Amino acid sequence: MVALRRWGLKVKYVGKVGSDELGQFSLDSIQQELVDTSGVTVESNASSQMAVILVERPSGDRTILWDRDVRLMYREGELRKEDICSGKILHLDGHDVRAAIQCARWAREAGISTVIDIDKVEPGTPELIREIDFVITSSRFPIAFTGIQDREKALLELRNHTPGFLCATLGDEGAMALIDGKITHVKGFKVNTVDTTGAGDIFHSGFIYGLLQNWEVMEILRFANAVAGLKCRDLGGRTGIPTLEEARAFLNQA
Repeated sequence: MVALRRWGLKVKYVGKVGSDELGQFSLDSIQQELVDTSGVTVESNASSQMAVILVERPSGDRTILWDRDVRLMYREGELRKEDICSGKILHLDGHDVRAAIQCARWAREAGISTVIDIDKVEPGTPELIREIDFVITSSRFPIAFTGIQDREKALLELRNHTPGFLCATLGDEGAMALIDGKITHVKGFKVNTVDTTGAGDIFHSGFIYGLLQNWEVMEILRFANAVAGLKCRDLGGRTGIPTLEEARAFLNQA
């Protein structure tokens, strides 16, 4: 959201935070970036989702220790269709599967494209990905979902479970996507890696930005790889987000 807002787009967050100090801090943080938070629900007596990120200095790789209060899950009737269908693209994750399925169906009815960032296999995940237009997964998701250890074969098998566009991020290797029935690899870019935290999120930002510009798919994937790589130059999830000018200059020199 922050990357897309910095690149000049309007963004809105629909979700839940707890009524604790961390929840208010989180809201203040994205409000300062001019993210619309009118669709946020503050859940009384719940703890906000939190994470501790451990970064390995030589490689920039990270390990995430996190916790999510079950009270942050949406209850029946809490979601508002007008919030969900207020944009041109709806981006979802797989944390609250039942709610995500409902949101994806509302978006489809309204003609709104859906993108998902998914890493874990949960009960209901097969139903969820069938509803999504652009399924962008972590490298491990196709293997975990299908049980096939070869990641290319796993991505091909995933086609039997969702009609949406399929792509998997591969870290510094870039990404692979299923295009015209064939696996296509889009190489990553070499950068001086300090911290990989948020790189996958920025890949999604780049992908969504490209969709909204009506770029060709290979241009979208190349841009997404570039902004994800550039993010890794700095510590933290936001400090390394490149400007559009930086990304364009980087791509022109690559």
